[in-house]
Amino acid sequence: MATQMLKGKVVVVGAGAKNLGGLISRTFGADGASVVVHYNSNATKVSADETVKTVKASGGDAFAIQGDLTKVSDVVKLFDEAVKRYGRLDIAVNTVGKVLKKPFVETTEKEYDEMFAINAKAAYFFIKESGKRMNEGGKIITILTSLLAAFTGLYSTYAGAKAPVEHFTRAAAKEFGPRGISVTNVAPGPMDTPFFYPVESPDAIAYHKSQSMNGKLTDIKDIVPIVKFLATDGWWITGQTIFANGGYTTR
Repeated sequence: MATQMLKGKVVVVGAGAKNLGGLISRTFGADGASVVVHYNSNATKVSADETVKTVKASGGDAFAIQGDLTKVSDVVKLFDEAVKRYGRLDIAVNTVGKVLKKPFVETTEKEYDEMFAINAKAAYFFIKESGKRMNEGGKIITILTSLLAAFTGLYSTYAGAKAPVEHFTRAAAKEFGPRGISVTNVAPGPMDTPFFYPVESPDAIAYHKSQSMNGKLTDIKDIVPIVKFLATDGWWITGQTIFANGGYTTR
């Protein structure tokens, strides 16, 4: 269906400079989309600029914008700038997240607040601002975690803060549905990126690998096609969380 192609569409990618977000930005750009590459810190600016350069070289258009998406004003600015630059919004993909692996009884109030701000609050207002500006037939996709289907300790604030996003997604899918907008989640297994390793010990990494069907961590190259599918031919899927993890967890 021509209306479900990426060519000519405008895509906002939260944390779209590197890792999974960067590959989504580059892939969508190569298919002819105009991509708004969000990044958070000054340290990521180089990656954001390189991703923009790659998108333009592959035939799409892009620009980078910095913002702290735990601040609603920065979320609003992100989407305002997208519409100002391109005049429309068709797809929004949020890959923003932060992991904390820590015993329940050692977790501080500051850590709790930070984790919920990054993993829940930012996701909520990303969906909200997407929905306010999105054209009919748009798609909103959030990256969650397969730990939502795990019975485990130590990730109380990470998985706990991601969990509300499933309800945000269901509510938004119902409210935005009359406009033909689908709202979905993708829940990868532990991904082989720098995002994963800092909180894990060698033994824990070996365990995570052992739980997939091929003894490997999730590759971001295996997640991007699922995101692309939801943003195109998979538009009829809405209000759902797709667990993509090689058998790491199931629900």
